[in-house]
Amino acid sequence: MTDPESFAEIRELLATDRERTVELIASLSGTITSMVEASQQSNADDEHDPEGSTIAFERSQASTLLASATARLADVDAALARIADGTYGVCERCGRPIARERLLARPTARTCIACAAAG
Repeated sequence: MTDPESFAEIRELLATDRERTVELIASLSGTITSMVEASQQSNADDEHDPEGSTIAFERSQASTLLASATARLADVDAALARIADGTYGVCERCGRPIARERLLARPTARTCIACAAAG
């Protein structure tokens, strides 16, 4: 079950997810850059500006989404690497196969359901 060819459908899901995640990262990076540039060009005092907390919140929210997307991309790339090296679909904790249904639902899964539930 660790044959890379047996995971063609999952590899396609991962490739699509990777493409979307890369686009999201680019979009969020652009948004954050625009926010920073806008705040640098403005002489508004965030501490005393009624809109300051909103700007700070939006920047924080975009930064959090960017961090999440970056972590997602790392997970997708790691899954693709496991497919390539033949270790995909094997639980990293117990060494047993990960159910195909779990991999279809969560292609970046590194553990079987039992080990994931055990924490």
